[in-house]
Amino acid sequence: MAGFFVDVSPLRASRDFRMLFIGQTVSRLGRQVTLVAAPIQVFDLTGSTLAVGLLGLAQFPALFLGSVVGGLASDSRDRRMVLIWAQVLFAASTAGLAFNAASAEPSTVAVFVLTAANAFVSGIDSPARSASIPRLVESRLLPTAYALQILMFQTANAIGPAVAGVLISQVSLAAAYWVDTATFGVALLTVLFMAPIPPPEDSAPPGLRSITESLRFIRSKQEVQGVFLIDINAMIFGMPRALFPEMGLEVFNGNEATVGYMFAAPGIGAMLVGLTSGWVSRIVKPGRATTIAVVIWGLGIAGFGLTSSLWLALALLALAGAGDAISAVFRQTILQLSTPDRLRGRLSAVQIAVVAGGPRIGDAEAGAVAAGFGPRVAAWTGGLAAAIGAVVIGRYLPRFREWERPEPDAAAEAESSR
Repeated sequence: MAGFFVDVSPLRASRDFRMLFIGQTVSRLGRQVTLVAAPIQVFDLTGSTLAVGLLGLAQFPALFLGSVVGGLASDSRDRRMVLIWAQVLFAASTAGLAFNAASAEPSTVAVFVLTAANAFVSGIDSPARSASIPRLVESRLLPTAYALQILMFQTANAIGPAVAGVLISQVSLAAAYWVDTATFGVALLTVLFMAPIPPPEDSAPPGLRSITESLRFIRSKQEVQGVFLIDINAMIFGMPRALFPEMGLEVFNGNEATVGYMFAAPGIGAMLVGLTSGWVSRIVKPGRATTIAVVIWGLGIAGFGLTSSLWLALALLALAGAGDAISAVFRQTILQLSTPDRLRGRLSAVQIAVVAGGPRIGDAEAGAVAAGFGPRVAAWTGGLAAAIGAVVIGRYLPRFREWERPEPDAAAEAESSR
């Protein structure tokens, strides 16, 4: 049973990984509060699920631009300094949201602009974090380290939205945003205690040439293409976040806390996977595992759209979250062990654009379908499309499906030769 539960070896082995993990845990909790607060505020101000969906879509260009900047900076600058500046900018954008929410006439435009600014900073922050982890832990510990990251993300995803629902219903929207602002101070402090993470000696200077180098690498690696495509498929078709305000408040006749529970349910399922992730290091074909996990995600979302029971809906969202967590662990493993360190920042940036951008496009897709056919139809058709798409991608990208994780010694030798 010891090999079944989460392995905390990376936290014991690396002080800097421990600092990164602690700071990110706190800031992730805060970010989940804002993730719930902004859609609720837009729905309150406009009464439109389509507007909630467009909130996510409006963030995508900023996220994409930020990920380009973040990827180039992470491969050519000290990754620790990139993280330091990101925390400062995060705090500034969420403080702006708090001031807007507390004003006599809150502005919908301000919510769109400030959440877009937050997305831009996220595009800078996330590649630096992802690319730093292989420098902080040994290659043999990478799957375990990413499993811990997923556990941390999903624990925050489970707790943060529930806290947000209670804060918003019992205190105010502004209070929710201020909580998020405060968490970035903690994250900044932990990063300051880390050692510098200078760029690799063979890193290319930022510019068009370094961008084209990363694109050529992606074209040459079918396994990397699969990592990106299977997540785009899952998020664009199967992401139900934009539906939660209408589903919680009107379909299930709940309140803001009900909406918070819907946001939290996938995180609870993923958290349970993280707590029992001791087995992930024994999977030698993570491409196959990813395909199965995305099918689970899609079927869970489809079931959510078909049920009339709130508790069953939450359980199905938890099942979907479990599939998403498994997929994330193995996608990260494939990407980082297939990519040389000089390219990790840029490839991580592409992944962040997919991971964070896909859901925003998915928000718009779900909102548009809901506007025409209702939120239930938007959920079950999208979930079914995500499941079918995963099977198609696994079939037509065999090098992704059959990719085998290198043995620990081989991975370490490959890493040292880069």
